[in-house]
Amino acid sequence: MAQCVQSVQELIPDSFVPCVAALCSDEAERLTRLNHLSFAELLKPFSRLTSEVHMRDPNNQLHIIKNLKIAVSNIITQPPQPAAIRKLLNDVVSGSQPAEGLVANVITAGDYDLNISATTPWFESYRETFLQSMPSSDHEFLNHYLACMLVVSSSESDPMEQFSKLSQEQHRIQHNNDYSYPKWFIPNTLKYYVLLHDVSAGDEQRAESIYEEMKQKYGTQGCYLLKINSRTSNRASDEQIPDPWSQYLQKNSIQNQESYEDGPCTITSNKSSDNNLLSVDGLDNEVKVDGLPNNFRAHPLQLDQSSDPSNSMDGQDHVKSASSLHETKKANTGVIHGACLTLTDHDRIRQFIQEFTFRGLLPHIEKTIRQLNDQLISRKGLSRSLFSATKKWFSGSKVPEKSINELKNTSGLLYPPEAPELQIRKMADLCFLVQHYDLAYNCYHTAKKDFLNDQAMLYAAGALEMAAVSAFLQPGAPRPYPAHYMDTAIQTYRDICKNMVLAERCVLLSAEILKSQSKYSEAAALLIRLTSEDSDLRSALLLEQAAHCFINMKSPMVRKYAFHMILAGHRFSKAGQKKHALRCYCQAMQVYKGKGWSLAEDHINFTIGRQSYTLRQLDNAVSAFRHILINESKQSATQQGAFLREYLYVYKNVSQLSPDGPLPQLPLPYINSSATRVFFGHDRRPADGEKQAATHVSLDQEYDCESSQQWRELEEHVVAVVNKGIIPSNFHPTQYCLNSYSDNSRFPLAVVEEPITVEVAFRNPLKVPLLLTDLSLVWKFQPKDVSGKDNEEIKELVTSQPEMIGTEVISEFLINSEESKVARLKLFPHHIGELHILGVVYNLGTIQGSMTVDGIGALPGCHTGKHSLSMSVRGRQDLEIQGPRLNNTKEEKTSIKYGPDRRLDPIITEEMPLLEVFFIHFPTGLLCGEIRKAYVEFVNVSKCPLTGLKVVSKRPEFFTFGGNTAVLTPLSPSASENCSAYKTVVTDSTSVCTALISSASSVDFGIGIGSQPEVIPVPLPDTVLLPGASVQLPMWLRGPDEEGVHEINFLFYYESVKKQPKIQHRILRHTAVICTSRSLNIRATVCRSNSLEDEEGRGGNMLVFVDVENTNTSEAGVKEFHIAQVSSSSKHWSLQKSVNLSENKDAKLASREKGKFCFKAVKCKEAATQSAEKYTFADIIFGNEQIISSTSPCADFFFRSLSSELKKPQTQQSVNTGKHSAEEAVRMIQKCSEVDLNIVILWKAYVVEDSKQLILEGQHHVILHTIGKEAFSYRQKQDPPEMELLKFFRPENSTVSSRPSVDQLSNIIKTSLQYPESFNHPFHQRSLCLVPVTLLLSNCSKADVDVIVDLRHKTTSPEALETHGSFTWLGQTQYKLQLKSQEIHSLQLKACFVHTGVYNLGTPRVFAKLSDQVTVFETSQQNSMPALIIINNI
Repeated sequence: MAQCVQSVQELIPDSFVPCVAALCSDEAERLTRLNHLSFAELLKPFSRLTSEVHMRDPNNQLHIIKNLKIAVSNIITQPPQPAAIRKLLNDVVSGSQPAEGLVANVITAGDYDLNISATTPWFESYRETFLQSMPSSDHEFLNHYLACMLVVSSSESDPMEQFSKLSQEQHRIQHNNDYSYPKWFIPNTLKYYVLLHDVSAGDEQRAESIYEEMKQKYGTQGCYLLKINSRTSNRASDEQIPDPWSQYLQKNSIQNQESYEDGPCTITSNKSSDNNLLSVDGLDNEVKVDGLPNNFRAHPLQLDQSSDPSNSMDGQDHVKSASSLHETKKANTGVIHGACLTLTDHDRIRQFIQEFTFRGLLPHIEKTIRQLNDQLISRKGLSRSLFSATKKWFSGSKVPEKSINELKNTSGLLYPPEAPELQIRKMADLCFLVQHYDLAYNCYHTAKKDFLNDQAMLYAAGALEMAAVSAFLQPGAPRPYPAHYMDTAIQTYRDICKNMVLAERCVLLSAEILKSQSKYSEAAALLIRLTSEDSDLRSALLLEQAAHCFINMKSPMVRKYAFHMILAGHRFSKAGQKKHALRCYCQAMQVYKGKGWSLAEDHINFTIGRQSYTLRQLDNAVSAFRHILINESKQSATQQGAFLREYLYVYKNVSQLSPDGPLPQLPLPYINSSATRVFFGHDRRPADGEKQAATHVSLDQEYDCESSQQWRELEEHVVAVVNKGIIPSNFHPTQYCLNSYSDNSRFPLAVVEEPITVEVAFRNPLKVPLLLTDLSLVWKFQPKDVSGKDNEEIKELVTSQPEMIGTEVISEFLINSEESKVARLKLFPHHIGELHILGVVYNLGTIQGSMTVDGIGALPGCHTGKHSLSMSVRGRQDLEIQGPRLNNTKEEKTSIKYGPDRRLDPIITEEMPLLEVFFIHFPTGLLCGEIRKAYVEFVNVSKCPLTGLKVVSKRPEFFTFGGNTAVLTPLSPSASENCSAYKTVVTDSTSVCTALISSASSVDFGIGIGSQPEVIPVPLPDTVLLPGASVQLPMWLRGPDEEGVHEINFLFYYESVKKQPKIQHRILRHTAVICTSRSLNIRATVCRSNSLEDEEGRGGNMLVFVDVENTNTSEAGVKEFHIAQVSSSSKHWSLQKSVNLSENKDAKLASREKGKFCFKAVKCKEAATQSAEKYTFADIIFGNEQIISSTSPCADFFFRSLSSELKKPQTQQSVNTGKHSAEEAVRMIQKCSEVDLNIVILWKAYVVEDSKQLILEGQHHVILHTIGKEAFSYRQKQDPPEMELLKFFRPENSTVSSRPSVDQLSNIIKTSLQYPESFNHPFHQRSLCLVPVTLLLSNCSKADVDVIVDLRHKTTSPEALETHGSFTWLGQTQYKLQLKSQEIHSLQLKACFVHTGVYNLGTPRVFAKLSDQVTVFETSQQNSMPALIIINNI
């Protein structure tokens, strides 16, 4: 239980005090009424004695009474009606609320920190009023009148006569059978005569003489002269006298019902005539008083607002009870009590009470106790005999141990007033009232036995109850508190006697006693036992106290506390105590909040919302309903719908109170602020026939980190090229779409007249659809003039300034149940300045009818007529985006700090050009290496001219706009006839075998040392695109060499003609997706020709072998490939002729076929004028049309494929500069085996598609670097290297390329044998055949080389001998020579044969080493043809 102001040792004696009646004459009542008080009320503040009192018990022992209090009340001849008591208790509870600003106790229990009010003054007020208003009953005497004060005024004509009349009246009320109420303790009630004298108006001498007369008649102990009203009320303002009455009068008790004007039970005998008295007593109580219980029979907490007051208890009493009491309080506080009394009068009244108690009441009680005690002693024998007889009758067992239910229900048994059992009870009660608890306990104990023997259960329960209390209150605690007495009493009252009022008193007393002994668990169980359906108010208060018991335990039971608080709140609500109900639910909410008990939380919040709304605490109601909606609700759809409707209804009422106030924050739908995306620019145009708009950036694209990085690199690349290799310090990548992944630390830049689209991510957590209407963005805008200065005023809100910022409004936006959906809201800036997007504003409502709706909710008007909006409220939600967590400095790492996120705060800048790019006839599928011609249209859709248009791509080999020569050279007629992408020339048949030579410079095609092949200027006419102008340019595409799907990124860069300070350039992105299928696979090798002499008598010819394989599968619809032309491109070499050209010249390859070509390559003629960037193109044609390979687009794609290779020599040359000459020699040797010959194979493919035959064209490139090494048209997949053992030593630092490799050294010396192909020899004449052979040695390098020629056969095995037949070289077997740079040396050898046959003369082994090196290498003969000689016999 909660803490109380009084301890239980103070509470019980104050609850059971001697009762004294007061009977006043009319004149006496008039005197007290001058102070706005009745006589009983006048005495109330002074009814407690200030000093100890002594009396003697029957054993003549002195007994001390401390803090004795007496209760004086006007005689009321009608028992209080239960309905009136209930109303009074209800008013007392509703009138006692927690004090404003009261600091609650903080109780920490486990994980909970609870703010709980330690005291419950409403419960104490209820308990006090309940105990005071207990009706008198026959089975106990505690609240029976012990004495009666007869009060007469000294100003009456014959006071003594008035005293005798009042005395007769009291006697008649007590002894006449017409009056069953009030109850009197003993027949000879003490009468105490009080003469009331008005000091300010009365005659004091007359009063004194009357008082003397009274003393002679009634004795000095039985009368008193009380002087009051020492001043007149109009002097009250002179001096402030304390008002001790107000605190008592506010606690309206049943005894002083004068404050209730409609109180029918307030009967004061203030009439002198008997007729008057009878009429007062005989008021029509049946009508008036029964009107109350009829109302109370209806449920006291009925909440229906009935218009008929007769059957709506709620409207009549409970709802108004608090207000009526409040009015009463106001009336009471407005009236000054005791206005005619001075402090001396206060002392006189106090003295009067002392005198009355000392001289009248206590001696009377003492005498009565002695008389009762004597009667009991005299009847002791009789009692014993009765008792023993009863024991035999009831089979001798101890009666109290029997269960209550087994006992015969004789609760209706009534003893006559003079019954000895009742005399014991009377004595016990008297002893209890004067705090003689030992004697009281013994008497109660004795009476209990007698009552149980007689089966008088009501009397027995009363004796058990008081025996238990007496045992507890005994000084020194000689015996423990017998709680089982109380339990038995409660059970008897409740179950047998059906008297809940007495059972409740038992529970209230016992719970306080148990609480004082810290037995909280037992106290809680006791309180909960008495909760029942008959009284919601009692149940609510007891449940609340039980909850406090649970929280005050040694180990607090927090959840039990919360649960019982909920139950108490529910019962308070049913009892009409809305404020207490709300308080209980709020207390319990502390426990359930945030613990995952969502259904319990929903219930509590819903109830709090309802109660707050009833109490007109609208903000609290909105807050509670908001919580129901924003938590992840597990409620059913219908329940959620009810919650939402209730919320909207309450919200509507709140908003109507302040229609001009700021818009409220709405809780639904959820907005994922961090997922908000902002897009600057127009929406992408859809494809129009063959026209396809650039993909650019749109909100439909998912964010890809890798892709974003690629675009950033492309932009940095082009900016660096434009700024001569340096990226400006103020450069920031252009961001058209801002999201949670982008860098939002700077204010984004938006261009005036270009829309800003904000994508807001909504989520509906409920199972009911939400309909948002008139959805738009809320913003704040600070315009600037052209000079950049701020305007003074700041424009805000949507509706006020549409000429500054246009705002799009979505009329209807439906979010189905548990759906996540994005809304795209647009703003149209018409003025430069600073824009701040604050949030969204909309009407929140739900749809009447179906729970789920199919269809798109964002379409305006799509639900009009289909679903009516049940109710909606206007509100807003702010978009608050938390920036990224900072983690750079030490301070940021140790604390939690977040950077800014400015994606919603764009700066609107001046006009900029806006480019749109369209691709016409752009393919989606190509063969690998296929060339296709498309067109690109550039359109300037802004009002500013643009310039400096460039395109950058990581795949420059994929496309070209043509070289510098492309525009100048018109396309040939034959090319246009065949729709060929190439420039072609018809050739005659004579020039087929030999190559057609042309040349081109790589600089013309944007390729050269130091150039950036990725950045390609777009050849705009006049380099400027005017507003509204459009230009179409041809664009050649080449399918990538690898099959599969390729995403190729184009970034178009352009600038404004007029330089802008904030935006230097703009970009447009396009991603082309090309699917390539396999076409041809080409591999080529180059080797030195064996013949040292060519037509011009110069050595150094080479053979080029080209293998072409058709790897295309039939799915692509390709019938066959025709090799149309093979071209070479090189600075030093060119193809001269085809070696193995077949007769029909047909170079067709069907599926999976291979073709082999062999070409002779010769060195180009050195021309003094030839620049380093000039390339010689040689075309060998396999048809009747020459494709001029040195023009666009053939040369473009060739140079683009070569561009990565062009950078290498430049870097290597710079590395080797200044090195030792030996290293230069090594470099020379390496160059011996290098060749820079590039082959271009041009082909046509015949494709059947939709029963039409199409001709596709294409080209492949093979770049030959090294003699003897195979090269491919596309990179071969590398096999993963085999696992190697780990090496745990540091490798020696060897200089790079300090020594040539084996392959490179083996190519230093070129060997050639000159001999007759056949030789005739007469073996029958001479057995030995000698053939002269010349061995030519050619030094291919520019360094001196030592050569060793070894003629001995390498005989490793017998098989090896047979491969070249048996012959021998005659003469020297080894030659040592030194060949100078480029020197050719001939050796004359002789071969000796003994048999006819075919012999291979290629057996000499040639070793070479550099003159300044030690290691010798064997020259490679692998690529040399076998030197076969035929020896014939003649």
